[in-house]
Amino acid sequence: MKDFDDIPALMKDIGTKARAAAADLACAPAEQKRKALEIAADTLWARRAQVIEANARDLDYGRDKGLSPAMMDRLMLDEARIKGICDSLRSVAAQQDPVGQVMAEWDRPSGLHIQRVRTPLGVVGVIYESRPNVTADAGALCLKAGNAVILRGGSESFHSSGAIHACLVEGLRAAGLPETAIQLVPTRDRAAVSEMLAMTDCIDVIVPRGGKGLVGLVQREARVPVFAHLEGIVHIYIDKEADPIKSLAVVKNAKTRRTGICGAAECLLIHRDVADTIGQGVIRALIEAGVEVRADADLQTIPGTVPATRGDWGHEYLDSIIAARVVDDIDAAIAHIRRYGSNHTDCILTEDDAAAARFFERLDSAILMRNASTQFADGGEFGMGAEIGIATGKMHARGPVGAEQLTSFKYLVTGDGTVRA
Repeated sequence: MKDFDDIPALMKDIGTKARAAAADLACAPAEQKRKALEIAADTLWARRAQVIEANARDLDYGRDKGLSPAMMDRLMLDEARIKGICDSLRSVAAQQDPVGQVMAEWDRPSGLHIQRVRTPLGVVGVIYESRPNVTADAGALCLKAGNAVILRGGSESFHSSGAIHACLVEGLRAAGLPETAIQLVPTRDRAAVSEMLAMTDCIDVIVPRGGKGLVGLVQREARVPVFAHLEGIVHIYIDKEADPIKSLAVVKNAKTRRTGICGAAECLLIHRDVADTIGQGVIRALIEAGVEVRADADLQTIPGTVPATRGDWGHEYLDSIIAARVVDDIDAAIAHIRRYGSNHTDCILTEDDAAAARFFERLDSAILMRNASTQFADGGEFGMGAEIGIATGKMHARGPVGAEQLTSFKYLVTGDGTVRA
């Protein structure tokens, strides 16, 4: 790894090149961007052995740092995961190009014809931790939306991200697009992050993707606008009209499929009327699957549970742990989520349409689900090909941030010698 003595100069150079590349990308033909992503996918698959070798170095680094099993799972790449990254690249490539899409158009009595048209944001900065697939997802989505991107991967994924980035650059080169359209910060030095957060002259928006510490730092210190979510404190509420078979399948999948992702369930709320039936069955199944269930007093009679403390409500575990409590009714569940949730993803399990409607109306999370695993809280699963992250704020992008969400718009106004009275 090369050391850089002058981080401000390094980042200024990267930012200047990104701004120049963004000007070219804004008018790049859709076919050219598609070609770049398809070639990147082909190159990544052809170099998969090299990527896995690079990832092995990162896994050694992660073990030495004492990363948790969930974080090591996020970091790990194998052939199946690399195939998934290639599939995501091709999926984004195949999507309709958002740049230039007419969002709305109308005529005015003055004689003006007005169009609202999608346009790139410009330069996107992405700061992420241990998931090397973000290198490909963010690079692909930003390119598709006509944006240049500056990627600052985590120290844990340094080698993996570099190997994936090289494949993206190969795609850009082969398609005749500027290679500086997708740049990876070539140092682990944390000073690079501080520089990015202040690059208001070069970066139009920052997207942090990682744990609470990273996202909180970015939200506190960034002078550039931010798309972010601080935590994924995901709740599942089992209603009194829940189907027991669906409930068992959904809760188990939502907690155990991958515990280290932001869509993993962290708190289970159970209607009092089904606590001794569906609730008990679900909790026993979680315990049998190796999940530590931190239960309130009403559920501690179930063998294998651990008493919950006040700190378990509103906690993001990212591990094989879930908090569980009994609530008197749907309104009590809603009140709990409003108090302890993070506006990321929340789910109701019910066959009662009125209960589902109330849940959807009374909560304002970025994603609300009914009878479906919260592990579907993902841009790829939403048909976006991939996501650069999930935004829980209310300005501009919200929920999974795909290519379309990485655009702004401009107004095109046409007259015929039209003057204002």
